Amino acid sequence: MDTMTLWNITPWGFAALAAAAFLVGFSKTSVSGANTVSLAVFAAVLPARESVGILLPVLIAGDVLAVLAYRRHAHWPTLWKLFPAVAVGVVLGTFFLMWADDGAVRVSIAVTLLVMTAITVWRTRRGRPDDEPDAVVTRAGRIKARSYGVLGGLTTMVANAGGPVMSMYLLSSGFRKLGFLGTSSFFFLIVNVGKVPFSVGLGLIDTRALLLDAALVPFVLPGSLLGRWAITRINQRLFEQLVIAATVLGAVQLLLR
Repeated sequence: MDTMTLWNITPWGFAALAAAAFLVGFSKTSVSGANTVSLAVFAAVLPARESVGILLPVLIAGDVLAVLAYRRHAHWPTLWKLFPAVAVGVVLGTFFLMWADDGAVRVSIAVTLLVMTAITVWRTRRGRPDDEPDAVVTRAGRIKARSYGVLGGLTTMVANAGGPVMSMYLLSSGFRKLGFLGTSSFFFLIVNVGKVPFSVGLGLIDTRALLLDAALVPFVLPGSLLGRWAITRINQRLFEQLVIAATVLGAVQLLLR
């Protein structure tokens, strides 16, 4: 029995999953958040709950390629501020997946993303005092990092949708293009690998899921290569506009899912 028969996937369905895996690679090395389309495709072709676990190894493959490309540009002080709060969010997301109907959670997440996007656009139009990451440790900065961190951990565990949350945090903190990609690549590699034990425990990742992942992961590489080519041709302003557009798309997708 082949993988497509195992999951009752048509050739067109597999082609859609392969395109979604390609888009994961592109988004990880170019326009972060664009893979929100991949979330919708996986949930449409596969059972919604199982799609969360199947997509995770595909995302990790994209994270590895992004780290290899942008590892020199990561801003580790920002990462260390975020990780404790993210861990709390992942645990909360695990409890939601165990016991709660996540429909209302997705709606609240989507609304929060739209509010964050509006705030980020407003701040961008006002202008920033400089182009460096907002790494100053202040009380407001710590509250901001913890809030985004918990929400990012929760969204990434419940729906693999932490990308838009972190995109808004990094944009609002003033990250430039390569610093944004370097920091987010390490962030999601560490967070997504950390989610694996939780996903296995919930039954979201099993042998059947890994067999399908083995067929899909090869499509991530060409997407990653295209993303690396495209990022050199996108200026900072267009990059920010594309990230914001992808975030809005992610929020709408969560509302409609």
